[in-house]
Amino acid sequence: MSTDTTTMTADAPADADVRVIPHWIDGAARASQSGRTAPVYNPATGQVSGRVALADEDEVAAAIESAQRGYELWKDYSIAKRQAVLFAFRELLNARKGELAEIVTAEHGKVLSDAMGEILRGQEVVELACGFPHLIKGAYSENVSTGIDVYSLKQPLGVVGVISPFNFPVMVPMWFFAIAIAAGNAVVLKPSEKDPSAALWIARLWKEAGLPDGVFTVLQGDKLAVDGLLTSPTVQSISFVGSTPIAQYIYETASKHGKRVQALGGAKNHMLVLPDADLDLVADQAINAGYGAAGERCMAISVVLAVEPVADQLIGKITERIARLRIGNGVTDPDMGPLITGVHRDKVHSYVDIAEADGAEIVVDGRGFTVEGHEDGFWFGPTLLDKVPTTSRAYQEEIFGPVLSIVRVSTFAEGVDLINSGAFGNGTAIFTNDGGAARRFQNEIQVGMIGINVPIPVPVAYHSFGGWKASLFGDAKAYGVHGFDFFTREKAITSRWLDPATHGGIDLGFPQND
Repeated sequence: MSTDTTTMTADAPADADVRVIPHWIDGAARASQSGRTAPVYNPATGQVSGRVALADEDEVAAAIESAQRGYELWKDYSIAKRQAVLFAFRELLNARKGELAEIVTAEHGKVLSDAMGEILRGQEVVELACGFPHLIKGAYSENVSTGIDVYSLKQPLGVVGVISPFNFPVMVPMWFFAIAIAAGNAVVLKPSEKDPSAALWIARLWKEAGLPDGVFTVLQGDKLAVDGLLTSPTVQSISFVGSTPIAQYIYETASKHGKRVQALGGAKNHMLVLPDADLDLVADQAINAGYGAAGERCMAISVVLAVEPVADQLIGKITERIARLRIGNGVTDPDMGPLITGVHRDKVHSYVDIAEADGAEIVVDGRGFTVEGHEDGFWFGPTLLDKVPTTSRAYQEEIFGPVLSIVRVSTFAEGVDLINSGAFGNGTAIFTNDGGAARRFQNEIQVGMIGINVPIPVPVAYHSFGGWKASLFGDAKAYGVHGFDFFTREKAITSRWLDPATHGGIDLGFPQND
């Protein structure tokens, strides 16, 4: 969570004309008084497009206090009134999603069509949340013992924190805040410092939809803001998506402070290709899953396990398709845009260097790639590696860039063993025309989300998203039924109304049913 932070003064001439991206507290934009900011870039040009405020302790406290006031009001709204606000938000979002896509492309760099796809997948969770009443119902058991009924209620937690990553500045927050708000909670969203403007746009949309002030708060910041949410006694839960080391830190710190936690970590997703697979389909999907969003997806395919003898033929087909990819400024909607920052580009570069030093063959080399007219952008071309040693860090660690590695295996079982021996367990896929092999794969593989002839198996909103092993910390996945269980807590009530004609009498024994 380290960042390039600068203490800015009001008369700093270098940034006099650069916008400062504020917080959203008490239903309005609030300028920071911390004196700290971080740069926000246009990744396609490499130029600073703004500076985001970084909260101090007082601003963290103000955001949480505002959310608590909002919660006290919102929790008593009727289900019908809450649902009306959710529907209004959904309609506004659907009508104006093009505006939001442009904001995402400007700060993240992903192409417009991909930004729109992210919004639509997030909107699916908003639509699920619109139907929340039947998902927060309790249960009722009549006459469990003579004259006694037992029933349960689901109630909101209170103030909940959401800490979202740079790669999905819209979809990932929507995974959490839509369900949390529907269930009656107030949300404090801490977006990534790298692309913070989408969160403010969403906050204004909630305001327009009729959400009371304080129920949706945007706290801009760095580790100081994160730690403020993790340790505040007012914040009841934390939802996080990001790298595994930070997910583990979030989980351990928040749990130590008595909070519910769902912390989704990193991945190293494999695609197992059997010899009977349609290799044209495989090549298309490897391109889509490996290079979409420039590989900055936790569900990206980064390793293709090719069961011999198909590797050479598959590499030829992938190479042909790479040559046809259009790479450029996301606003022109090419196939692939830049990486998020120059620092991240250099990190991806270093992994290709490591693979090469460890003996991998560079089939297509994206190092040094530039786009004419945007030479200062954070570019990295599609890269294809062959014969990557499984002992290499380039194989074992998450690269988070447009780098696809081919690993040749002899059998189905060898491929399954490689997947299961990895530290991560987020997503995986198998490509085959053999139903028996696919069924065996889904039963034996130790991964939370599996695709069968589907390369990026992100579940629909009414299922739930989450991995196994070092890809998930905590007991709850994102959205779906898991989401409503996470953002509510249950009360069980045992009730007896005495018949005026009878009396219970005195009995000091342990209660028994009759």
